[in-house]
Amino acid sequence: MTRSLIHCLLLLFASCVASTAVAADERPNILWITIEDWGPDLSCYGTKGIHTPHVDKLASEGIRYEWAFTTAPVCSASRSAMMTGFHQNYIGANQHRTYDKQPLPYGIKPIPHLFAEAGYFTALMSSKTDCNFLPTNRNELFQGQDWKERKPGQPFFARITFPGTHRAWNRDPERPISADAVEIPPYYPDTEFVRRDWANGLEQMQIVDRQVGALLARLEKEGLADNTLVFFIADHGRCHIRGKQFLYDGGIRIPMIMRWPGKVTPGQVSSDLVMSLDICATILEAAGITPPVPLHGKSLFSDDIKTRKYLFSARDKMDETHDAMRAIRSHDFKLILNLMPERPWCQYNRYKEGSYPVLAEMNVLNLQGKLTPEQAAFFAPTKPPVELFDLRSDPHEVHNVADDPKYADIRAELLAELENWRTNVIKDQGVSDDFRAEGIFPKTCPTDTVDEWAEKNPDKIDFNRYGWPAWYPTRSLAGWQEAREQWEPYVFREPNQKVPRPKISFTK
Repeated sequence: MTRSLIHCLLLLFASCVASTAVAADERPNILWITIEDWGPDLSCYGTKGIHTPHVDKLASEGIRYEWAFTTAPVCSASRSAMMTGFHQNYIGANQHRTYDKQPLPYGIKPIPHLFAEAGYFTALMSSKTDCNFLPTNRNELFQGQDWKERKPGQPFFARITFPGTHRAWNRDPERPISADAVEIPPYYPDTEFVRRDWANGLEQMQIVDRQVGALLARLEKEGLADNTLVFFIADHGRCHIRGKQFLYDGGIRIPMIMRWPGKVTPGQVSSDLVMSLDICATILEAAGITPPVPLHGKSLFSDDIKTRKYLFSARDKMDETHDAMRAIRSHDFKLILNLMPERPWCQYNRYKEGSYPVLAEMNVLNLQGKLTPEQAAFFAPTKPPVELFDLRSDPHEVHNVADDPKYADIRAELLAELENWRTNVIKDQGVSDDFRAEGIFPKTCPTDTVDEWAEKNPDKIDFNRYGWPAWYPTRSLAGWQEAREQWEPYVFREPNQKVPRPKISFTK
């Protein structure tokens, strides 16, 4: 072989390598922003009282999804699904705060591993992974903590969580919100206490909005914005009564915004039914990555989204509060199947009793007989096996029409679709005898509060196995009145005032 031929071949090889490198460099960066425990309570979604200009601007530069949902109403189950692209029940990650975490089944790999294998630099720019499977630690799931750690020209996949909207909520001295400026859903009593707590949450979201704005400004400053696909979502719905931990829209409906300059036309608003798992399919498609197992979500660029009729979600254990629910939602209807109807919605949960001021307010009003029928229903000692809501006339899901003959065909159709999903998609394990824990606890609570009994008996009862007892109500009227009094100075604190958060329940 002549020297000139060798030289030509080397030049051709170098050209091919350079071409491949350029193609790799042109793949989009991915920035996935998550906020905690928050629904679509943003000014771009029409929420009254709040001002979120940075998220609003992001929405104006891309597409805002009006009807976006998570697959679970709590962080670890929802995040496990989003970290893999599969419903949490399918991968055995559905029990919140799983103690015996197992490796992922069926050859499934975490999304950041797929990006790393494809040559992306993967970064978790906050501390929380909160996955109910192995591997679970940040160093096992991601390569670094900031996109600045990547090699020159290397595309990145970065995730970041802003935790501020998780209880507790800080007041916003820059833009306080009047309690008179907010709108309260009809399943809450319209009291000053409820209004102030709601407004405090909106103020905390304004603080988070500025943090999101700073991150997006950094993206612009570093010249990365034009080639970065940005997603903004929440990990599940709002941390309020009848929100987080439940399958009403308050617990599973989230904001979802996508911006991709040159690929997504600005200023769009979509009414398609979409879910958090669709983000996984979308970003893999954008990066040219084929997952080893087809995901449960669908690309937001596909026709599957346009023709989707139903979304599904599930709730199981919440800490040591045992309950199980499954839901199916269309544009017009929501059906919830309560697998443990013998238990109350408001059975004991240490986190909620120690974090939700309005839980005390509403328990007091309920025990005094001062709630409306729609509000009081959530404080009943048992649940109906099936809940069905006509979202066209009842968007707040307060009128259960499951037993109305007029809706018999809709009920049958949705139950059949839900059963097909449970059997053929998530391989639902249902409720075991241990999980139901019948006959394990005394018939009534021997102490003044369930909280006190749970604190005294961890060595006598395996709470990991049987959960906490479902005695109800969890406190007397006097006990709830005392809790409300403890909350009052905290709820009504001024924007610049430091008031210690009260310890309503045992904190262990």
